[in-house]
Amino acid sequence: MLKRVFKLFQIGRKLSTSGAVEVINEIHPLPTHLNIFFNCISIGSQSKNLDNSKSSGEKLCLALQGMGTTFIKLGQFLATRPDIIGEELAKNLEKLQDKVPAFDLIEAKKIIKKEIGENYFKDLTEITEPIAAASIAQVHLAKIKIDKKEQQVAIKILRPDIEKLFNEELDALMLFAYVIENTFFKAKRLRLIEVVHLLREITNIEMDLRFEAAAANELFENTKNDRGFNVPKIYWNYTTKKILTLDEVNGVSIREHLKLENMGVNLKSLAENLIQHFLKQAVRDGFFHGDMHQGNLFVDNAGNIVPVDFGIMGRLDKDNRKFLAEILYGFIQRDYVKVAEVHFQAGLVPQNASKEEFAQALRSVGEPIFGQSIKDISGGNLLAQLFEITEKFNMPTQPSLLLLQKTMVVVEGVARKLYPETNIWEVSRPVLEDWLKNIKSPRSTLDTAINTSSEIIRRIPELPQLMDRADYALKLMAEGKLNLAIGSNKNLEIEQMKLKNFRNNIVMGFFGIVIVFLLVF
Repeated sequence: MLKRVFKLFQIGRKLSTSGAVEVINEIHPLPTHLNIFFNCISIGSQSKNLDNSKSSGEKLCLALQGMGTTFIKLGQFLATRPDIIGEELAKNLEKLQDKVPAFDLIEAKKIIKKEIGENYFKDLTEITEPIAAASIAQVHLAKIKIDKKEQQVAIKILRPDIEKLFNEELDALMLFAYVIENTFFKAKRLRLIEVVHLLREITNIEMDLRFEAAAANELFENTKNDRGFNVPKIYWNYTTKKILTLDEVNGVSIREHLKLENMGVNLKSLAENLIQHFLKQAVRDGFFHGDMHQGNLFVDNAGNIVPVDFGIMGRLDKDNRKFLAEILYGFIQRDYVKVAEVHFQAGLVPQNASKEEFAQALRSVGEPIFGQSIKDISGGNLLAQLFEITEKFNMPTQPSLLLLQKTMVVVEGVARKLYPETNIWEVSRPVLEDWLKNIKSPRSTLDTAINTSSEIIRRIPELPQLMDRADYALKLMAEGKLNLAIGSNKNLEIEQMKLKNFRNNIVMGFFGIVIVFLLVF
């Protein structure tokens, strides 16, 4: 725990010298005690001067980039949480660039050899210098011999000791969050400990490249029969926790419009295909690429869209998919009463709320949007405004839907850059109609009934035991001995207990020193 304290002072010094504290004070003034702390620990060092011609958000991005991996990831994570930092700052942090200097090719080869072993390493030839480098990993090209044939591949390699460095800094940030929450009452609503804990969980998954490989493989299986969308193949024998090997993407970045036109690609069709493929992933499969910006999308010689970087993926259960499809389709039809009914049927709005008032609130969102010109209508912005309305009716925003909404905004933005007159609603309509027809078809209804019945029949022998357990649980609840909220996040509770124990030890140690001092003197 003392290591956390030492690391915390290092981070505090880094925050002061990077200019981050100065920028944060511009956005939202910090308490005097914190400013005194940062001023004290930065004594003897020179603060970085940031360009004052830039906005506060842009300067914060530059400061975070200069502080390294942990703070780049923290900034990217906070960009997805406007509920914590506000909409304007979240939009600024979306511009945070995840680019850092690459590490040496010799080091990269050592990591590959250690990870996959001598035998498989012999199959790799012509490993290039890194073609891209980010805070967590970098990418090299190579050739691989499979069945006496050479295949061009891309190899993603984690930075040396990145997991250890990241977790040490997050431990210190966790302590900092605990101190802030317990010192400043207003900070409790920000749930800083929970934010840091969630960032750790998300990024530790990102630092295990087997998870990214599995995500790419699942997306590949889901879309292998979709014309116009090709996911690179994963080479599992050359993939481990620290390296990921997949097909090299032979194509042009989707941002290179002139090159695409010279290849004979129809930009209007490409824009429509991008939106439809994204919606198919979301409503048909419930599993979508959550980071579909221009840098992660390529177009091959056949005009197929090829995605890369599968570290951020979104998942929707069947109920959320039905909810999403019916809401979007209801807005297309401008049937606000139907959209309101969907919310109430799904239990997303309290039953004591007025359905008529909710439908009126939905109309206040929909009608101004449909009053705009076609090129300005955005499904992503519609969902963003919808979430604002539903908050007023005590509907909690679900993180999966929030990620979907943000990704939809990005996808629509890419599509509009390809073809500014893209009609988002007309492009979306066939995908939504097909899926809604499919889930409401007699066959789908019969399949659902059969699956539900078989599950009930399977559980019948367990019914007496389940009833006994339910009866016992109800008794405990009546006696106040059972709290249903406990156990929802065991790791977070353990982390909070550690921090409390550390605080208690400090207090005990302090009083021990005072007692010894009094006895001696």
